[in-house]
Amino acid sequence: MTRAAWWLAILGGLAVGVLRAEAAAAPETIQFPSADGTTTLVGYLFRPEGAGRRPAIVMLHGRSGPYSSRAGGVYTAATLSGRHLSWARFWQERGYVALLVDSFGPRGYGAGFPRGSYRQRPEEVSEQKVRPLDAYGALAHLRTRRDVIGDRIGLQGWSNGAMTALVTMSDTAPGIARPTPATGFRAAAALYPGCNMEHVQRRFVPYASVLMLIAAADDEVSPKACEDLAARSRAAGAPVELVVYDGAEHNFDDPGRAKQASEANSRATADARVRAARLFDTALKRRPG
Repeated sequence: MTRAAWWLAILGGLAVGVLRAEAAAAPETIQFPSADGTTTLVGYLFRPEGAGRRPAIVMLHGRSGPYSSRAGGVYTAATLSGRHLSWARFWQERGYVALLVDSFGPRGYGAGFPRGSYRQRPEEVSEQKVRPLDAYGALAHLRTRRDVIGDRIGLQGWSNGAMTALVTMSDTAPGIARPTPATGFRAAAALYPGCNMEHVQRRFVPYASVLMLIAAADDEVSPKACEDLAARSRAAGAPVELVVYDGAEHNFDDPGRAKQASEANSRATADARVRAARLFDTALKRRPG
């Protein structure tokens, strides 16, 4: 899909899905610039009830993009995938502003990429060079909002988005100079990332706490590579926590029946929510003493 066609789909889809979106209390659809200096991103903003400023979480989708596989070319708040919706509502209910960033659609890849396509994906959606700039664009946007506490923002990613999160949290991340928890993200949760990226293989020392949630039965990425990466990072004094879920699969937190019929996936999903909530409640809701 071309970029022009993408924007037509955005505008046309808003009308197609408006009733469904309203019925489900659809998030606000917003636009903001990526830190790449050229791309206008689409984001979906979930705000908790009530007035006042809140901590926030930036959410980064995986290789399939943020939309349902049944979107049928209509890429809007009404066709977001169940996984992204369930997590965004989870944060919203806990008092966070959640911003789900679409990195692929504005660049002409609304449907995302199929399994096994990693080496064929264009450089313009690179999780090592480009998508971290989207994360920092989202951070900059949230800091302009009156309903967000600007220095209390976390990061969450899944699969390719989790890979992006690792690079984004690196002390050598693109898009930010000399990062610290005060100038960047306060913490990050990375669910089943690929851990063989060049950027983190050379050296991975995140500037703030990183929680890696790994599926032991993952058949898309290597759990062992992530275990090794976490061990090297912790040996260097980095604030990295690793949890490996026995029997769990890639995308274990997909709320659909196919994944949640597995007891291992269901257990992993429940535990991941507890751990992620603890991470962000500590990093984003408590003022440093």
